[in-house]
This record gives sequence, structure tokens and C-alpha cells, in this order.
Amino acid sequence: MSITNPAELVGMKKISEAVGTTLRKMREYARPGMTAKELDDYGGQILQEFGAKSAPRLTYGFPGWTCISLNNEVAHGIPSEHKILKEGDLINIDVSAELGGFWADNGGSFVLGEDKNNHLKLVNASKQILHKAIHQIKGGVRIADIGKLIETEAKKSGYRVIRNLVGHGVGRSLHEAPSEIPCFYDRFNTGRFRKNSIVAIETFISTKATLAHQNGDGWTFVTNDGSFVAQHEHTIMITDGKPVILTESNEIWN
Repeated sequence: MSITNPAELVGMKKISEAVGTTLRKMREYARPGMTAKELDDYGGQILQEFGAKSAPRLTYGFPGWTCISLNNEVAHGIPSEHKILKEGDLINIDVSAELGGFWADNGGSFVLGEDKNNHLKLVNASKQILHKAIHQIKGGVRIADIGKLIETEAKKSGYRVIRNLVGHGVGRSLHEAPSEIPCFYDRFNTGRFRKNSIVAIETFISTKATLAHQNGDGWTFVTNDGSFVAQHEHTIMITDGKPVILTESNEIWN
């Protein structure tokens, strides 16, 4: 969507605060021995306190309030009671929701407790690349150039990017135009970022794999070669200069 009046910006700020705070509190609440369902139920409770509705549940009938992916899972992981969080796990939480007709999306990967499996370097690379990419976005910038930046920075750090999971427009629904904001250079993507528009920018930084595959449960994307992937995501409003980071309450850069 494009922001056309102050009331729309207020609406986007409210839902972005809700999803950002939920993500941060879930990250802080996670403990070894906890089930993914326990963590998800906690996130659902926070969303409800804000008066927000889970976007994946509302839009797709997803079996959870949020998406929680562990280790070789890349995205859209089901937060089941069979998933037990362990020390050193690479965990990704993706929180998106609706409030008052406005939608926002954010996500972040983190290492639970001690970095026993050496995932922290990957997580930090994903965070830093997202920061660099977002701060290059303003009205008129080519979408393909941001994809190129993300891919180039990943290669510099010794990583690759997932090519079939992308960022997107957001605001009046969960997925809007531009429908694809990829993590790689797509010369056929001729679109440009527009001032006052709302987008969800995501990094999918991978140790080896370049594609994510569905694992057969209808939702979860995984790597099929043992790769690990870190994802970070902010909903932003594009301006002529520095973007407005609407989901900054998630504190993924702190």
C-alpha cells in the first residue's frame, strides 16, 4: 500500500508495533526444553493483548499464531508440541498480523542460549546485510539493485542466498505489490521502490543451499542438503531519504 494520509501511517505504526513487540518478547521468552507450541501460544497471547489477529492463521488457516522454524527449517515452520527447543538451536520466528485493516510482517533468526553449533556468524551476517539493504532503499531505487546488494554482501561473508523466498509489499493485506523483492539480482525485475509505499524486506542467508523445499506437511520449507539459513525482516515505509522502520520494536539489531 501507499500511505496517503496521517491516519494510515498511524494504523501501520500500531500493527507494526504489535508484531515487532511480539517477536521481541517471544525471542526473550524462548528457553531450552520448551515446546514450539508453548512459545507460539505465548506469542498469540501478546497479539491478542494488542487486539491483533495472526495473519497466517487469518489468511491461510495456518496451524499456529506465528511461524517457528528450527535448524534446517527455513520458513513457515509449524509450532507443534513435538518440537522441543534445545540449547544452541538456530530458531526463526516470523510474526505477521492484522489490526484495524492494516497488516505488518517481521521476522528474525537467533541462537538459543550458548552458540554450541556455531550459527551466530550466520545470524549476524543476515542482520547486518538487512541493515545495509534497508538503508539503501528510497523512492526510485530499482528492486533488482537491492537484490544484487543482498546477494553480493552474502558472498562477501562466505554465504549464499535462498532464491525462491522473497520480500513483498504489505499494508492492506499480507502480500501486495511489489509481489517479489528477492535476495538476488533478477535482471528481469524492472520495478522500482515507490515513495510512501510499505514493503517487507527480508534476507534469507544460507550456508550452502540456494533453494528451499517443502517438507511434505504443506507448510514448512527446509533445505535438503543440511544447510542452515538465517532470516531477518522489517516492515518499512519508503521515503525520499532514510526509510521509516515501522517494526523497529523487534530490536533485531540490538
